[in-house]
Amino acid sequence: MSEDRNEVTRLINLYIDGSAKGDADKLNEAFHESARWAGTMGGTDYDMDKKSFIDLMVSQPGGETYTAEIADIQIVGTAATVTLTEEGVWGAYAFTDFFNLSILDGRWQITNKTFANTGVSEEAPH
Repeated sequence: MSEDRNEVTRLINLYIDGSAKGDADKLNEAFHESARWAGTMGGTDYDMDKKSFIDLMVSQPGGETYTAEIADIQIVGTAATVTLTEEGVWGAYAFTDFFNLSILDGRWQITNKTFANTGVSEEAPH
């Protein structure tokens, strides 16, 4: 595995661990200062900056049922995309996430996350 692929994977794993446990330090390390999050869930559109997203994950971590798997990584030069599938978020939600990463300030950083809510169980909180 290339050095770039290892670093991209490490950053996505920081996202996974930070989201599951509400760990702001891990999320702050993974994301560029001006990173954005966007997607739709339950008919509500979300467009958040880094602080808003990290505040959400700290106050409502993914929880013990949260699992995630990297489905795909593409790297071209100083740009990368990662597709991540998540299950059991907040007990019952499923997502597919699309991350963009760039080498900025001499290191890989996640610049944005776009998500699709791909499932919810009947027991999920609404």
